[in-house]
Amino acid sequence: MAAKRDASATPEPAEPTSTQGALARASTFDSLAAQARRRAVANAEDLHAAAVLIVAHNQARRIAATVRAARSIPGVDLVLVVDDASADNTQELARKAGAVVIRNSHHRGRSASMETGAAVIAMRDEPGGTPRALLLLPGGIGHHAVGAAPLVPAVIEQVADLAIAVTRTEDAHLGTSGKAARSAIERASGWVPHDPLGPIRCITREAFEAAVPLARGAGMDVAMTLDVLHAGLTVTEVECDIRHRTAGAASRSAAKRAAQYRDVMMAISARRVRTGFGDARDAVGQRLRRSQRPTTEVEGAEEDQ
Repeated sequence: MAAKRDASATPEPAEPTSTQGALARASTFDSLAAQARRRAVANAEDLHAAAVLIVAHNQARRIAATVRAARSIPGVDLVLVVDDASADNTQELARKAGAVVIRNSHHRGRSASMETGAAVIAMRDEPGGTPRALLLLPGGIGHHAVGAAPLVPAVIEQVADLAIAVTRTEDAHLGTSGKAARSAIERASGWVPHDPLGPIRCITREAFEAAVPLARGAGMDVAMTLDVLHAGLTVTEVECDIRHRTAGAASRSAAKRAAQYRDVMMAISARRVRTGFGDARDAVGQRLRRSQRPTTEVEGAEEDQ
């Protein structure tokens, strides 16, 4: 569940959730390896360590507002828009608003466009430095994009490898696809997410690479979460003040709901066959043992001396 936030206080990142809650908390907050990795950041705006990645198709009405709001998020120093072969002037408006823009020559879809955009951002990362975290935003979110700001410190301060936004305007009840996604994540990890198909998320480069190739269609989000968990990385949900409402299940046609369910089930089935949901718990333990082993060996060497 998302951490409760006081609107008058500086947002604190939510506690991480992984395939084993206690194990994830220990790995994030207590282990020496995690403490060594965590950066000393007094204010998120002092560390430019995140890039916003937006996939937009025919979003001329809102893309400029989305880009401007995304650029104002503390910790963000790059906004990249992938124009997925829009028929309108989305790319011109995004560029004028301050985004780096690349354009697909034909419509490729959200997943393929996101992979392309992430590759371009990687080329702009400082050689030898820590790769930027990726803040994934929809092109039509407009000025509400600034509400995703709490996701950035949750990732760049090493609280979690994947932070998913829980919004105040989300539907109270999950549709069939959402219930299937929630059930799959629970079987994989023991964690019950509030919004398993939430598209607004921030992710480390390591976690993103663990999810590549991204699942196609509506199955991308649940597949990303399952892949990150299977890699032994941590996932959390963070409450964000985002009042923009995307098209809910009730507003979709029966054909679109059926297509979404098909994509979600295909993504889940592919991961069940490829990895086995039960292996995710073991992955966390193996990762922690690997991360802690160098510290133990160094301490042993010092004692021998």
